[in-house]
Amino acid sequence: MPIEGTKRNGNSFVNEGRDNIDEAVSGQAWVIDEDYLETMGMTLVLGRNFIKDRASDENATIVNETMVKKLLLKDPIGKKISRYGNIFEIIGVVKDFNFNTLQQTVEPLCFFRGISPTITSLKVKSSDLSGLITSIEKKWTTFNPNMEMRYEFMDNSFAKMYTNVSQIKSIFISFAVLAIFVACLGLFALSAFMVEQRKKEISIRLVLGAPFKSIYTLLTLNFLKLVFIAIAIAIPVGWLLMSRWLEDFSYKIVIGWEIFALAGFTAIIIALLTISYQSIGAALLKPLKSLRTE
Repeated sequence: MPIEGTKRNGNSFVNEGRDNIDEAVSGQAWVIDEDYLETMGMTLVLGRNFIKDRASDENATIVNETMVKKLLLKDPIGKKISRYGNIFEIIGVVKDFNFNTLQQTVEPLCFFRGISPTITSLKVKSSDLSGLITSIEKKWTTFNPNMEMRYEFMDNSFAKMYTNVSQIKSIFISFAVLAIFVACLGLFALSAFMVEQRKKEISIRLVLGAPFKSIYTLLTLNFLKLVFIAIAIAIPVGWLLMSRWLEDFSYKIVIGWEIFALAGFTAIIIALLTISYQSIGAALLKPLKSLRTE
């Protein structure tokens, strides 16, 4: 099955006549029937699929693109490869697909025609899924009445492959939200303290005709400077940590500047919203109350 945790095997493949000459290519050997590729939605980029009851296909194989590259085959269709001394003709090339997690590269793979003794794959489309499963179980008992049918949905199997990644995502989101909340509380308290300390100064500025905009800018500018310094420190540290984490994946995204720009812009907006409550209140302050002598 093209998911992690199912049967895997290690095999050695070389081009015909190159045994003990070329270094063998290590790869997977899977036994499938003629309906497997269509059922799994795999794409043939060259050649053909297995044909039922065609005797010559017993000694044929379908390979993936990685196997073609590893064996250095330019025109793979019709070429023959050796597997432990047994010769197989390549009749098709299937497009590469990941059958392990994205932390690993695609391995070389060969398909051979046959019937799996342990696994049956079904592609279903039904509004009554529970009824369909019951029907399949009844059919199963006609083949093997003494063994309970075990089944699993492939989308769930794919999800399990990335359980640890999903857990890390949840942990990071939780801690990020908590950190932002604590930081906002700190900013709110600090801005309230600053406004209280500078009430008389703000009142004098208002009496002398200072506009709302200048008071608001005066109170928010110092905080924004601290936010910009924090962003300047956080961006290289974040980029380094994410790059190190992505090194574990063979297939990964490129961390672009737009991600950090969005994060920085969001941090500035959150800081402004947090500070603005106190700053606007100070700008609308009635000077007479603050300047009144005790």
